[in-house]
Amino acid sequence: MTDSDTFAGVYPAMCTPFHQDGSIDYETLHEDARRLAEAGVDGLVPMGSTGESATVTHDEHVEVIEAVVEAVDIPVIGGSGSNNTDEALSLSKRAAAAGADGLLLISPYYNKPEQRGLREHYETIADEVDVPQIVYNVPSRTGQNIAADTVVELASHENIQGYKAASGDLNQISEIAERTREESFGVLSGNDGETLPILSVGGRGCISVAANVEPERMRDLVWSALEGDHQRARQRHHELGPLFRALFWETNPIPVKAAMEIRGYGPGRLRSPLTEITPQDRDRLADLLAEYEEPIEVETR
Repeated sequence: MTDSDTFAGVYPAMCTPFHQDGSIDYETLHEDARRLAEAGVDGLVPMGSTGESATVTHDEHVEVIEAVVEAVDIPVIGGSGSNNTDEALSLSKRAAAAGADGLLLISPYYNKPEQRGLREHYETIADEVDVPQIVYNVPSRTGQNIAADTVVELASHENIQGYKAASGDLNQISEIAERTREESFGVLSGNDGETLPILSVGGRGCISVAANVEPERMRDLVWSALEGDHQRARQRHHELGPLFRALFWETNPIPVKAAMEIRGYGPGRLRSPLTEITPQDRDRLADLLAEYEEPIEVETR
């Protein structure tokens, strides 16, 4: 255990449902938020990459966060990052005003700042927005890695309390967990297939795509590991492995939105330039989901 449990457990990276005309389906969004909360997840993350944040307006961005806050009584971590510091600061202030309990901040993408610029970007937002914040490192989308030294420096800021690890570099993630273990700081997996390995080196949970579809199984995996039942956690990890891989057959969130539609959780529509899943992959995904039809009991923790 760390000194702080600010960020620990399973946080689904929520999808954003759309009507046929492309507008946001807030009724389905409310229903989905309540479904996930009832499944026992530890918090919700609207308006991340899985939520198609890149294709919504700033007003829609804030309205989605506000809608999820209104729907549930569990922590809501609003995505509010940008490659423009002023824009990220504005979105972060608006997300906090909308009731977000914390913020998920992707690192500036495309313009590829130096490590000094990354540090100043995060510190500017943390200095001006007084809610817990998670640094999000996903070089495959941003084109730039946040170095371990930079993350460790940021962890000393009282408002920077988490790190979403999606670099795929387990050595770097392990180093960050090691060097921040005395801080009020939680390392969270950003890739479902790496959740168990990250937990084994001191991670505290995950921001998960698969938890949209299998929230109970993901929570059982994570909390079994956190509570020392490594055999049960490993069993869940292997059980969920095919789903982890399937949800990235095509660009996220294409497969997960299809999976949710197959399950009856909402429409699978996406905003352009993302396209709907191919018929072949949809059929394969439906067959795979049928293997998870047996429900599991959700333990109270």
